[in-house]
Amino acid sequence: MTHETLTTIWYALVLVLLIGYAILDGFDLGVGILHLLNLNAIGPVWDGNEVWLLTGGGALFAAFPPVYATVFSGCYLALMLLLAALIARAVALEFRSKVESPAWRNAWDWVFSLGSGVSALLLAVAYGNVIRGMPIDSAGNFTGSFFGLLNPFAVLVGLLGVTACAMHGAIYLAGKGSDEMRPGLLRAAQGLWVGFALLASATILWARAAAPFLFQGQLHSLAGGALLILAVLAILAVSLFLRRGRLGAAFAASATAIGSLIALAGLAAFPRLVPSLTDLAYSLTTANSASTSRTLETMLIIALIGVPIVLVYTILIHRLFRGKVVLDDDHGY
Repeated sequence: MTHETLTTIWYALVLVLLIGYAILDGFDLGVGILHLLNLNAIGPVWDGNEVWLLTGGGALFAAFPPVYATVFSGCYLALMLLLAALIARAVALEFRSKVESPAWRNAWDWVFSLGSGVSALLLAVAYGNVIRGMPIDSAGNFTGSFFGLLNPFAVLVGLLGVTACAMHGAIYLAGKGSDEMRPGLLRAAQGLWVGFALLASATILWARAAAPFLFQGQLHSLAGGALLILAVLAILAVSLFLRRGRLGAAFAASATAIGSLIALAGLAAFPRLVPSLTDLAYSLTTANSASTSRTLETMLIIALIGVPIVLVYTILIHRLFRGKVVLDDDHGY
């Protein structure tokens, strides 16, 4: 394969891993945002979902090292906050059941809730900055500041991400939780869907002003049109299936909506991985940021072996713990 083909494959693979993480960890981040209405629903699967984030980060490092270096150095403080929030979530899940005290459990519930909300917000804000562009000079160095990352467009994408996770989590909980919780969760999911639809529309409209280059190139291709139609239909389907009480279909539609929106943004940015606000000519692209062909080929072989294993594990663990959560004396969470 040519180097250009390999870079395109790796761009798509990194995007797929990002989508996988957003869909799978999105619902347990959403559960946390909803203040742990039923923590036991995600107890068996949350740590497996985190694998997709680690795999995506590793893939980015292997395939596009300059992008990894620029983004991680430019967003260093934000990433440290994200790491702290993710660690807080993990600690809260493990510690909340260690002491038989309502106050103890409530404190760790709040830690998990805040950690989930902060994680979803920071990840979405980071993605908003990446697709909008970052201040990068001709050498590929980040020249901005932490507060510059909190620009209006990125914050809007952050709010969209938090709302999407909360909606996704509410639908998941409605299917996994008790019958008594279901009506309230369905109402919450419908309300969050309204916010999700409005924020998604506002983000697309704002992107025309904030990053007009996104509406050129691949977005006008057949794939771009198909993704846009899929995103719109999936968003509408979420509300339709919720009203009909078809929670499995609503969850699938929610996952499709989230995934197609991320894919649409990735396709619009292609071949730029990180556009430069200083000058688009300074952008980090698949051409100037990729590893050598030998590295990409070797890592592709590893990915073709490793990613299916992760996918099979994910499917098996969700099948094993499918159905409603039933608590007993040994439930652990």
